[in-house]
Amino acid sequence: MKESTLIGLSTFIYLASWVSYLVHAAFRRKGPGVAGDVLAVCGLLVQTFAIGLRWWESHQLGIGHAPLSNLYESMVFFSWTMALTYLLVVRRLETRLLGAFVMPLVCFSLASTSLMNQQIQPLVPALQSNWLTAHVFTCFLGYAAFAIAFCFSLLYLLKTRGTPGSGGYLDRNLPGAELLDEFSYRMIAVGFPLLSLGIITGAAWANSAWGTYWSWDPKETWSLIVWLIYAAYLHARIARGWKGKRSAWLSLIGFAATLFCYLGVNLLLSGLHSYATG
Repeated sequence: MKESTLIGLSTFIYLASWVSYLVHAAFRRKGPGVAGDVLAVCGLLVQTFAIGLRWWESHQLGIGHAPLSNLYESMVFFSWTMALTYLLVVRRLETRLLGAFVMPLVCFSLASTSLMNQQIQPLVPALQSNWLTAHVFTCFLGYAAFAIAFCFSLLYLLKTRGTPGSGGYLDRNLPGAELLDEFSYRMIAVGFPLLSLGIITGAAWANSAWGTYWSWDPKETWSLIVWLIYAAYLHARIARGWKGKRSAWLSLIGFAATLFCYLGVNLLLSGLHSYATG
């Protein structure tokens, strides 16, 4: 079976998971929620096999590199990290409504890969480095943590729109606002050091590839902007005691900057990272 076929299959499995979570949210039945979890795990397993198959196929072609080198491969990996992070987090929640917000991100990420060049290609000289896997892996784990934090912050803002104890749907079915706020903070506290490590490994990689640690390339500049936003979030939370809506909005702004750093820079701006649009 081809790797692209498995990616398509995992997309439909994640879509079925999303529908199950929506049914769970609409009718407040446990069964569809459990089905959503099972389908999400199945989608992750199929996608993991697809990533491994692509890696094996690259070796068969005599290219032999981790499937993290262009926009198609990175988008597949980004969706994989989001699904994995969600499944690790949902075990600690009292509700599966988070899946109704995370799975659309996973589905959209994978579905968009059908419009991209899926051909396995040799690495350009700049990518022929052992830093590739470490840099991309840490960055995208950080991005995934920020994506889950975004969903928690969005749920927090939706829950706090009404009057606490009013008996509204979100008030009845979501965890407490303080717990949502706390989980958002925890995910950012996990994602920030991962992003920091990704920037450090990227700088070391840049020095080996181009002879300089930092060149103010658009991708590097936007990575720094994202880092500063989340650094401001953590500083405001820890040193200033920011919680609630101010933290939630800053989390949303941070994830918007993260998406632009990842997709906007690749598609709209040119620079040393232009190879990532392949």
